[in-house]
Amino acid sequence: MTNLSSQPLSGIRVIDLTSVMFGPYATQYLGDFGAEVIKVESPDGDVVRKVGPSSHSGMGAAFLGCNRNKKSIVIDLKCEAGIEALWKLIESADLFLHNIRPQKIEKLGLSSREVMKRKPDIVYAALHGYLEEGPYSGRPAYDDVIQGECGLASAFTLRDGIPSLVPSIIADKSAGLVALSGILAALFQRFRHGEGVYMEVGMFESMSAYTLLEHQYGSIFSPPKGSAGYDRVISSQRKPFQTKDGYICMLAYTDKQWHAFWELSGDSSMRSNPNYHSMAERLKNIDKLYANVANKLVEKTSDEWLQILKSAEIPCGSVNTFDDLRKDPHMGEIGFFRHYKHPTEGDIELVDPGLRFNGESLPVRHYPPKLGEQSYEVLSALGVSDEKIKAATGQS
Repeated sequence: MTNLSSQPLSGIRVIDLTSVMFGPYATQYLGDFGAEVIKVESPDGDVVRKVGPSSHSGMGAAFLGCNRNKKSIVIDLKCEAGIEALWKLIESADLFLHNIRPQKIEKLGLSSREVMKRKPDIVYAALHGYLEEGPYSGRPAYDDVIQGECGLASAFTLRDGIPSLVPSIIADKSAGLVALSGILAALFQRFRHGEGVYMEVGMFESMSAYTLLEHQYGSIFSPPKGSAGYDRVISSQRKPFQTKDGYICMLAYTDKQWHAFWELSGDSSMRSNPNYHSMAERLKNIDKLYANVANKLVEKTSDEWLQILKSAEIPCGSVNTFDDLRKDPHMGEIGFFRHYKHPTEGDIELVDPGLRFNGESLPVRHYPPKLGEQSYEVLSALGVSDEKIKAATGQS
């Protein structure tokens, strides 16, 4: 989108009081969509600034990955001048969001009740570990803890006999996308009705819904028609398949795809095997099914199988390393890895958000900012004096 004013959220001002990954992942998308995202940080900065390799202190790799298209200002919420400056920001905004625990935001005088009383048309988004009405309200929450509590870690127990964690901050990122969808819906409601909206998302609850989407399974009925846990997904045989020289992922899913696979594998007798003839029967015998597939795939190389399977339109793919993704021809063609010249951090690589509007990718309008880089610019534009800016940002 070369015309920046045509971006979906152009003209929307966001005051972002979130930190770590849950909130910043959501607000990065808001910035990608064209919103003016003002990231409010303490004088010490978002803790994620210290995560990963860096060229300069406070500009760690993890921060660079989830804070493009934002401005950074420093506000010390422990002082009166800082609170006063934040109120000026809120009064200028369309959206205010935070991931501060309910009891702490209340002490700051920034609860939804207080903010929406002062600015009735604002969208107020609270990103919590646990929804406020339950007994867990106010507890601290991080990705590792939520993976355990939402049932995701125990899904590994059903498969492997012991719980495990997904090697990704999947709770932070997934809940961040739930928050993003809620925020967009709230903004739409606000513009349609002209009234403010209070939107809350709980990481525990949203991740429980995410995990149970397929794993509620037989327990979705009352009385249950079986146990929880989707058989195919928790099969101990569901994993990348070994080939003669490596591994591939393959998922024949429909009857047609399975019939084609047995023909291509040289074992056409399997087509008439009653244990594998329909999806219902395959699910009952999923471990044996995948074991049979494994025995076939080890007979040829990865490239041979990928060519054979793709010719039959059976979904399959390589098991890419992180480095392999950089060499992937599709990623190269779409410009997924964006080389960016950061004014202080040098050459960095930002990834595409995976969205297109009218056939065009979303632009990187602003590099991930240094701590407080836009403090003076933003606050002075609101009429805050130099003296009060110094006080608000903890410089005096």
